Amino acid sequence: MADNAPRRLPTRFLEKVWGATDLSPWYPSSEKKIGEVWFEAELPLLVKFVFTSERLSVQVHPDDTYAAEHERSVGKTEMWYILRADPGARIAAGFREPMNSERLREAALSGEIEDLLDWIDVQAGDVFFIPAGTVHAIGAGLAICEIQQHSDVTYRLYDYGRPRELHLDKALDVASTEASTVRSVMLPVDCRYFHTELARTASSLLYKPEAGRFHLVIFLSGRGTIADHPFREGEAWLIPAGAAPFSIEPTDPAKFLRTWVP
Repeated sequence: MADNAPRRLPTRFLEKVWGATDLSPWYPSSEKKIGEVWFEAELPLLVKFVFTSERLSVQVHPDDTYAAEHERSVGKTEMWYILRADPGARIAAGFREPMNSERLREAALSGEIEDLLDWIDVQAGDVFFIPAGTVHAIGAGLAICEIQQHSDVTYRLYDYGRPRELHLDKALDVASTEASTVRSVMLPVDCRYFHTELARTASSLLYKPEAGRFHLVIFLSGRGTIADHPFREGEAWLIPAGAAPFSIEPTDPAKFLRTWVP
């Protein structure tokens, strides 16, 4: 395969205490609780599939300035595309009402923070944009495609009694304590870190790469060929900058996200 031809990204399966064994239809079921599937590439963007059978911790990510100073990292702004949602599945993003840092610390230590979050019922196809500094949580019964800055810096405020480290001081440094304005948004999502849009095709599609930037194509459903190589749901493909035009030929109707750095 030529250096600038589309290529499938390798996947890494990460076991998590809150993960799930049912990864269908994207992957075979697992005996282990898989929480994240990373599509690995040395790029400024990281794409993951997230699977939950329990609630994730209440957490927050720093912005670029704080992360550079304290973690020697970039920050983490992210977006979620809901792939699958059990009845009653929810996410939380921000707080129902404003508060100060002292109140937030007390709520994190007591566990009351869970009730102060702005919980939102979700369904497949919902999209959420989560800027750095937004305190958030992902509930049980969800499969999510997450697109984010390539950072794994997470500060936990509350973890439902699990024996994992909390990071209250740093979390309070970066957390927004204003009332939440986060709601499901329409694609495309466009910010300084990524542009993401949704595409569907049931017939041959000519894809024209850009000369100056890479694209990532994330197949959410469908099968077929991309640049004469087979693809299936649950794969992400790197389209290098300057790649020649190629065809996506679905044998089953295909739905995919494509994302790049603006």
